[in-house]
Amino acid sequence: MDQSLPSARLLERIASPADLKALPAGDLPRLAHEIRDEIIAVTARNGGHVGPNLGVVELTLALHRVFETPQDQLVFDVAHQGYVHKLLTGRGGAFFRKLRQSGGASGFLYRQESPHDAFGAGHAGTALSAALGMATARDLRGTGEHVVAVCGDAAFTCGITLEALNNIVTSTKRLIVILNDNEWSIAKNVGAISAYLNRISTSPTYNKLHHDIEAFFKSFPAGVEMNRVYHKWKRETKDFFVESSLFEKFGLRYLGPVDGHNLELLTKNLEFAKHCDVPVLVHVLTKKGRGLNAAISSPEKFHGASPFDPATGESKKAAPGTAPSYQDVFGQAMVRFARADPKIVGITGAMPSGTGLSHLAAAVPGQFFDVGIAEEHAAIFAAGLATKGIRPVVAIYSTFLQRAYDPIIHDVCLQNLPVTFCMDRAGLSPNDGPTHHGLFDLAYLRCVPNAVVMQPKDEDELVDMLHTGLTLQGPSFIRYPRGSGLGVPVKPTPAAISIGQAEVLREGSNIMIWALGPMVQDALQLADRLAAAENLSVGVVNARFAKPLDRALLLSHAACIPLIVTMEDHVVAGGFGSAVLEALQEADCPTAVERIGWPDKFIEHGSNVETLRAAYGLSPDDIHRRVLDRWRNRQAQSVPAEA
Repeated sequence: MDQSLPSARLLERIASPADLKALPAGDLPRLAHEIRDEIIAVTARNGGHVGPNLGVVELTLALHRVFETPQDQLVFDVAHQGYVHKLLTGRGGAFFRKLRQSGGASGFLYRQESPHDAFGAGHAGTALSAALGMATARDLRGTGEHVVAVCGDAAFTCGITLEALNNIVTSTKRLIVILNDNEWSIAKNVGAISAYLNRISTSPTYNKLHHDIEAFFKSFPAGVEMNRVYHKWKRETKDFFVESSLFEKFGLRYLGPVDGHNLELLTKNLEFAKHCDVPVLVHVLTKKGRGLNAAISSPEKFHGASPFDPATGESKKAAPGTAPSYQDVFGQAMVRFARADPKIVGITGAMPSGTGLSHLAAAVPGQFFDVGIAEEHAAIFAAGLATKGIRPVVAIYSTFLQRAYDPIIHDVCLQNLPVTFCMDRAGLSPNDGPTHHGLFDLAYLRCVPNAVVMQPKDEDELVDMLHTGLTLQGPSFIRYPRGSGLGVPVKPTPAAISIGQAEVLREGSNIMIWALGPMVQDALQLADRLAAAENLSVGVVNARFAKPLDRALLLSHAACIPLIVTMEDHVVAGGFGSAVLEALQEADCPTAVERIGWPDKFIEHGSNVETLRAAYGLSPDDIHRRVLDRWRNRQAQSVPAEA
């Protein structure tokens, strides 16, 4: 792999799509090679979505050769495959080389970043609905721009995409859908849609018949009109002549499959689609990870990779002594529990490795289910299992579980079913940014009846909480952060935790800090600092539960402690601190409370957690200053005025 960055590179001459259009067609393969080199070099340093972007280089080049952004709108599903698009729209050079870092390019499309980003994203299945909305708005306004939705094959396992597909022909007459078929989302695609796409893409009979019939009709003087009549007749006669594709049954003109790495074929098909007066789907076959052998052989690993050696594909080694990740601790615990109890099953939505359930899939495959990118289905599927005595554990990132909110309320909690939800990436996912931060789950779960919501302070407590959730007769939710734990060993036999019981780690008489999850360690350090520098007696409570709260302990502290501080890796609005305030208000307790958490803003991407905390007033120094100021103000208010 060429790691040099010569000044004569074509890529350095591309500052806009106009520069791309000015290149001779013969230069495009060289440009594609340079783009792949740039993506590999940058993601090797910073991490990122390697495979998806290497697979769409030619497709993105063809799109920008045929269409005119930002006048024409390109809507990328998930938008994690937008690196090539960024490089072609003025975001190359130093900005791109700080990809996913503070001050650099976002890892996803982001409307605030460029007018060429027609629609931001980060979750799967949104592109087709958004593009249909744009196309319908265009029709209502009477303008003529093109709207193109670029959807991966996994997006068609997502319910939102199918809902949009059902509405296309009743909403617009002009829409171009690109089906980027690489047979992978993150893990290998599963289900009937995936099997169908494989059949259609590998059926020479289907493609030859459609091609030959259209060529036959178009050979006549009135061939275009005859071909239109043929398509109408074929739909109305229930495919008597030749079987339609699934997409034609929804009213879309189907083109393909097309080799997604053949620029000439891609350009011809896109030009044809551009001039169609009916909605069109272009089925494009691409190779995820093309240009990096390691990414081709390990597509799941290189879907979203940590920094790696571009020569070997090996991940950069963690520092010696690095503790195991929470996801691996969870996954290994699931193997232990599932082996001991055949009623315990694990469910994920296309994220077996990311959630740690790949351990279960390898060890006890009969008790593992990957339902694809279908979080709503995952929740209701688990509810159905629970009605029959099965103990489902649903492992979904906090940010993705938002998509299953109605099933959580209506199908799980309303029926008080024993489903355990394990929410990885609670808190920040710093490089990924606002679409992936898990900062809202406490607020959206705390208000739901029957829900038990907890967060461990370390790895051992995570396993205890999983064990506890599996013993409950109702729903439970466990949130934990991305990345490594503290290195706390997991004991051989887990212990059940009394529901709603907090853990006092340190007593204090001036200030009590009630902390949740990873903020417990911050709280202990803060207590040490306040004691050493200010001679304050500061206690620390590992709250463990956001719902139900340990009200008895809280009120006992409020009765004798002047200041209570809450600390959470979550937005302040509606979170753990709000629960503390509500409990004190209900008890008519006027004790002062200082809430530490994330502000009412969407937090951008950044180089690491520490950088983002510092940017939002949550560094150790900032928190120390806030608590000390609040303590001093409280003390000043409590001193009687001199007569």
